[in-house]
Amino acid sequence: MEQTSILKEQVAPGAVMDTFQYDNTIVRNFAIASVVFGLVGMLVGLLVALQLVYPELNFGIPYTSYGRIRPLHTNAVIFAFVGNAIFAGVYYSVQRLCKTRMFSDALSKIHFWGWQLIILSAAITLPLGFTTSKEYAELEWPIDIAITLIWVVFSANVIGTLIKRREEHIYVAMWFYIATLVTVAVLHIVNSFELPISFFKSYSWYAGVQDALVQWWYGHNAVAFFLTTPYLGLMYYFLPKAAQRPVFSYRLSIVHFWSLIFIYIWAGPHHLLYTALPDWAQSLGTVFSVMLIAPSWGGMVNGLLTLRGAWDRVRNDVVLKFYVVALTGYGMATFEGPLLSLKNVNALGHYTDWIVGHVHIGALAWNGFFTFGMFYWLFPRLFRTRLYSKSLANAHFWIGTLGIVFYAIPMYWAGFTQGLMWKQFGPNGTLQYPNFIETVNAIVPMYALRAIGGTLYIVGLIMLAYNLVRTAAQGKFLANEEAQAYSRGVIKQNHEGDFWHRVLERRPVRMAVLALVAILIGSAVELIPTWTVKSNVPQMASVLPYTPLELQGRDLYIREGCNACHSQMVRPFRSETERYGEYSKAGEFVYDHPFLWGSKRTGPDLHRLGDKYPDSWHYHHMLEPTSMTSGSIMPPYPWLVDDKLDVSNTADKIAAMRTLGVPYAPGYEQKANADLQAQAKQIAARLKDAGIKADHEAEIIALIAYMQRLGTDIKKAPASQP
Repeated sequence: MEQTSILKEQVAPGAVMDTFQYDNTIVRNFAIASVVFGLVGMLVGLLVALQLVYPELNFGIPYTSYGRIRPLHTNAVIFAFVGNAIFAGVYYSVQRLCKTRMFSDALSKIHFWGWQLIILSAAITLPLGFTTSKEYAELEWPIDIAITLIWVVFSANVIGTLIKRREEHIYVAMWFYIATLVTVAVLHIVNSFELPISFFKSYSWYAGVQDALVQWWYGHNAVAFFLTTPYLGLMYYFLPKAAQRPVFSYRLSIVHFWSLIFIYIWAGPHHLLYTALPDWAQSLGTVFSVMLIAPSWGGMVNGLLTLRGAWDRVRNDVVLKFYVVALTGYGMATFEGPLLSLKNVNALGHYTDWIVGHVHIGALAWNGFFTFGMFYWLFPRLFRTRLYSKSLANAHFWIGTLGIVFYAIPMYWAGFTQGLMWKQFGPNGTLQYPNFIETVNAIVPMYALRAIGGTLYIVGLIMLAYNLVRTAAQGKFLANEEAQAYSRGVIKQNHEGDFWHRVLERRPVRMAVLALVAILIGSAVELIPTWTVKSNVPQMASVLPYTPLELQGRDLYIREGCNACHSQMVRPFRSETERYGEYSKAGEFVYDHPFLWGSKRTGPDLHRLGDKYPDSWHYHHMLEPTSMTSGSIMPPYPWLVDDKLDVSNTADKIAAMRTLGVPYAPGYEQKANADLQAQAKQIAARLKDAGIKADHEAEIIALIAYMQRLGTDIKKAPASQP
């Protein structure tokens, strides 16, 4: 281990050792919640995966359709499984690193039950169609407020514990926890600015390009500061504990920490390469994403080299096996991220299943396997016993590893297939595969293999749950673990000649402020010019606000989660303009609250869909997709035909849009429903001419209106606005 300055310590005469107790109950509760919600979230994910192979598993009802339960899966895995695991590990390690009980047992309990209620709220609202549509931030405004309040509770508890700590210096794990606390707060609050329409409906405060940049500034850094930095803190604590070895390099951990949090915050725009985002923002995202590989791998190397000389233990210790695969997965994912941020690579990979494979290497290996290793280490200590079955844990390790392989490789194969088929031109200069469904049919076998991999991973999780339950049953839970330590200040230390960072480690509030400054620099440089400089989003005179019926149809599109499978962004590639039409312009999205550019194409891009097909095509396509596209894996939406459109909130929506800057005329909300009814009757009449008897008040009429509007503004001359 790298040597640091040796502190000369002297205990003050007559000093008395403090006796106190660690709170293990909060650790146990979060760990149990993590395992339970992990099973639920992954089973929902398996259903989602199977729906792409067997569309009938959508069951023909809204609450189990792909577009509604996919965000349920992502929220359950990220915030329920991983989130609860983070809190379990943080509560365990913070107490021991600070040598004190948590600041407040009451705050710990409020945090636990508040977080579980948030998860329950997500599980109820998302299948009901209450969603903002913003990836990893789909929950509506009341739940966003609850998340903010519970995060404040968590932060206050950790900071209070830091203030009353008995250990003078704060260990490296605590640095990452501090960065997580301040950055997640900033990300969540800025991205969640929205204007409520009702208790479960709101519009994003930002529009179009600005909304896209804010969302992926948040989305990328939610991965960075919720799925990465807290786990790095856990790695710096639990890996040395399990290996019984000190961290390889103290100085490397310093470089790792500060460079990671400073660089990571800039990288969000690499999710928007070749879109309508200004080129300068795309370039910043690319540059900092490439730089990001250095600090990311610095952390991986620091972790793996902590195990140097202990490889015999790794072979025999299942906990260390899980940690090694976790760190390897982290290294793979953090190499692939910068690779995908290169424009030439992104041009092939974006919108394909390659990204799904990339994300799940991080989720299944880094987050999942580290969590499993941590729980296998924690439970015997919490229940004062041995692990029930090491052989079962080893079996879990190998089955889980096989599950990751069976998940990732098919997704990479599918992604490469999609990207290449979309871009392939034939000898005569036309698209080799002009029909999008040809790509879909080519990769369905890969979806089936992915489902097998997911099943194996879930089997491993069930084995873990059984092993932990039996471990708990054979032991006796120690709710309050007694410990002893001298009060801070009793030990007199000579700080002369301290390394500069050691001074900072004695001042956690100053460290939190510096971490905040580090993440605000990149945030401000990217976000503020996009909000304030008009040239970043050139205005287009032909782009008009949505009609009331189109606005209602757009909200139905959001409710059904259509943006989970369809993008609305034609990139400036010949392959895309040949397939879809004119590439997308920034000015076309100025009235889009929220933006709907999408992040994956399970189905074709829809931005130039307007006027491409007659109304009757859309009607049949929504009622039975295979009737219009043979081999389609899109679920049917029969309830759109049966359910009447709720127009009671039309006026509120128009007024809200005007507040957000959409130029509806003053008082237009009073006649909006009359215009809505008139347009709806026109669509119903066209359907009748095509032999379809449709109620003009049905939801499908509004959705058709929105579909027929998509991407048509650039074809029209300027007209008077409503």
